[in-house]
Amino acid sequence: LQLVESGGGSVQPGGSLRLSCAVPGSTLDYYAMGWIRQAPGKDREGVVCFVTADSSTYYIDSVKGRFTLARDDAKNTMYLQMNSLKPEDTGIYYCAVDLSGRPTAAFMRGTSDAWGQGTQVSVSS
Repeated sequence: LQLVESGGGSVQPGGSLRLSCAVPGSTLDYYAMGWIRQAPGKDREGVVCFVTADSSTYYIDSVKGRFTLARDDAKNTMYLQMNSLKPEDTGIYYCAVDLSGRPTAAFMRGTSDAWGQGTQVSVSS
Protein backbone atom coordinates (compact mmCIF):
# COMPACT_ATOMS: atom_id res chain seq x y z
CA LEU A 1 0.00 0.00 0.00
CA GLN A 2 1.70 3.18 -1.15
CA LEU A 3 0.71 6.63 -0.07
CA VAL A 4 2.35 9.46 -2.00
CA GLU A 5 2.82 12.81 -0.33
CA SER A 6 3.67 16.19 -1.71
CA GLY A 7 4.00 19.65 -0.29
CA GLY A 8 5.92 20.74 2.73
CA GLY A 9 8.85 23.12 2.85
CA SER A 10 10.18 26.00 4.89
CA VAL A 11 8.13 28.98 6.01
CA GLN A 12 8.31 31.77 8.53
CA PRO A 13 6.08 31.78 11.58
CA GLY A 14 2.58 32.77 10.63
CA GLY A 15 2.93 31.29 7.17
CA SER A 16 0.90 28.57 5.49
CA LEU A 17 1.56 25.28 3.75
CA ARG A 18 -0.60 22.61 2.20
CA LEU A 19 0.30 18.96 2.17
CA SER A 20 -1.27 16.48 -0.22
CA CYS A 21 -1.49 12.71 -0.06
CA ALA A 22 -2.63 10.41 -2.87
CA VAL A 23 -4.28 7.34 -1.37
CA PRO A 24 -4.69 4.05 -3.28
CA GLY A 25 -8.30 3.24 -4.03
CA SER A 26 -11.11 5.19 -2.46
CA THR A 27 -10.56 7.23 0.67
CA LEU A 28 -13.77 5.67 1.89
CA ASP A 29 -12.13 2.22 1.94
CA TYR A 30 -10.18 2.97 5.12
CA TYR A 31 -11.32 2.97 8.71
CA ALA A 32 -9.47 6.18 9.33
CA MET A 33 -6.92 8.45 7.72
CA GLY A 34 -5.01 11.52 8.62
CA TRP A 35 -1.64 12.99 9.38
CA ILE A 36 0.99 12.06 11.90
CA ARG A 37 4.09 14.08 12.60
CA GLN A 38 7.40 13.62 14.32
CA ALA A 39 9.27 16.59 15.67
CA PRO A 40 13.04 16.38 16.22
CA GLY A 41 13.78 14.40 19.34
CA LYS A 42 10.12 13.67 20.05
CA ASP A 43 7.77 10.78 19.61
CA ARG A 44 5.31 10.60 16.77
CA GLU A 45 1.95 12.17 17.39
CA GLY A 46 -1.25 12.22 15.46
CA VAL A 47 -2.12 15.67 14.19
CA VAL A 48 -5.53 14.95 12.71
CA CYS A 49 -7.63 11.87 12.18
CA PHE A 50 -10.72 11.44 10.02
CA VAL A 51 -12.90 8.48 10.97
CA THR A 52 -14.78 7.20 7.96
CA ALA A 53 -17.59 5.44 9.81
CA ASP A 54 -19.07 8.60 11.27
CA SER A 55 -17.21 11.28 9.30
CA SER A 56 -15.72 12.67 12.49
CA THR A 57 -12.48 14.60 12.45
CA TYR A 58 -10.18 14.88 15.45
CA TYR A 59 -7.36 17.37 15.88
CA ILE A 60 -4.76 17.65 18.57
CA ASP A 61 -5.35 20.73 20.68
CA SER A 62 -2.23 22.52 19.50
CA VAL A 63 -3.43 22.75 15.89
CA LYS A 64 -7.15 23.35 16.37
CA GLY A 65 -8.27 26.40 14.45
CA ARG A 66 -5.09 26.44 12.39
CA PHE A 67 -4.99 23.12 10.53
CA THR A 68 -7.71 21.64 8.37
CA LEU A 69 -7.95 18.19 6.87
CA ALA A 70 -9.81 17.93 3.59
CA ARG A 71 -10.57 15.05 1.27
CA ASP A 72 -11.26 14.92 -2.43
CA ASP A 73 -12.88 11.54 -2.88
CA ALA A 74 -13.00 11.93 -6.66
CA LYS A 75 -9.21 12.25 -6.71
CA ASN A 76 -8.53 9.81 -3.82
CA THR A 77 -6.53 12.54 -2.19
CA MET A 78 -6.43 14.10 1.22
CA TYR A 79 -4.94 17.42 2.16
CA LEU A 80 -3.67 19.14 5.25
CA GLN A 81 -4.00 22.89 5.10
CA MET A 82 -1.74 24.43 7.72
CA ASN A 83 -2.17 28.09 8.58
CA SER A 84 -0.60 30.32 11.21
CA LEU A 85 2.33 27.96 11.45
CA LYS A 86 4.51 28.04 14.54
CA PRO A 87 8.08 26.86 15.12
CA GLU A 88 6.74 24.01 17.22
CA ASP A 89 4.97 22.68 14.13
CA THR A 90 8.34 21.79 12.66
CA GLY A 91 8.77 18.13 11.91
CA ILE A 92 8.28 15.37 9.40
CA TYR A 93 4.67 14.92 8.44
CA TYR A 94 3.32 11.58 7.31
CA CYS A 95 -0.04 10.82 5.84
CA ALA A 96 -1.36 7.58 7.22
CA VAL A 97 -4.33 5.26 6.92
CA ASP A 98 -5.75 2.77 9.37
CA LEU A 99 -6.81 -0.60 8.00
CA SER A 100 -7.51 -2.26 11.30
CA GLY A 101 -10.25 -0.21 12.91
CA ARG A 102 -8.11 0.86 15.85
CA PRO A 103 -9.45 3.35 18.35
CA THR A 104 -8.88 6.93 17.30
CA ALA A 105 -6.67 7.40 20.35
CA ALA A 106 -4.18 4.93 18.86
CA PHE A 107 -3.93 6.94 15.66
CA MET A 108 -3.46 10.10 17.69
CA ARG A 109 -0.58 8.41 19.50
CA GLY A 110 1.07 7.93 16.14
CA THR A 111 0.08 4.35 15.36
CA SER A 112 -1.23 3.34 11.95
CA ASP A 113 -0.94 0.68 9.26
CA ALA A 114 0.34 2.42 6.16
CA TRP A 115 2.36 5.57 5.76
CA GLY A 116 3.58 7.99 3.18
CA GLN A 117 7.29 8.67 2.77
CA GLY A 118 7.11 11.76 4.95
CA THR A 119 7.61 15.39 4.08
CA GLN A 120 9.58 17.96 6.02
CA VAL A 121 7.87 21.04 7.40
CA SER A 122 10.18 23.68 8.85
CA VAL A 123 8.93 26.84 10.53
CA SER A 124 11.52 29.39 11.56
CA SER A 125 12.33 33.03 11.24
